[in-house]
Amino acid sequence: MITLKIGDKAPKFETLDQNGNTIKSTDYKGKKLVLFFYPKASTPGCTMEACNLRDNYSQFLAKGYQVLGVSADSAKRQQNFIIKNELPYPLLVDEDKQVINAFGVWGPKKFMGREYDGIHRTTFIIDENGIIEDIITKVKTKEHTSQILK
Repeated sequence: MITLKIGDKAPKFETLDQNGNTIKSTDYKGKKLVLFFYPKASTPGCTMEACNLRDNYSQFLAKGYQVLGVSADSAKRQQNFIIKNELPYPLLVDEDKQVINAFGVWGPKKFMGREYDGIHRTTFIIDENGIIEDIITKVKTKEHTSQILK
């Protein structure tokens, strides 16, 4: 589970986005980053969260933030999610869970009485120097932008 704390250096990562482009944490050096982890593309909660960020994307850009989503979905599923919801930001394909594990968001979950391992919906706000400014673990999918830009 999440062992990272506010003030820690964000883990370095390198993986592919939905189009097969290599995305590295070093690409965001000198930029502020909203890195949000979500359980599964095209599910109701994840769609609400992604669309809330989409609808307020210009606010993020105005405040100097880049936005990246991460899940363990395939590139095809991520592409479909972007197309269907007109998402303006990249989604990282982390099928081997390297980024997910580096940020500690994989672990036991409960849903409708059953327990299983999965991605905990978590958002990391990372500053220009790669330092974690905030960690949001209780994500409100319909109001996520206001949680981030508080």
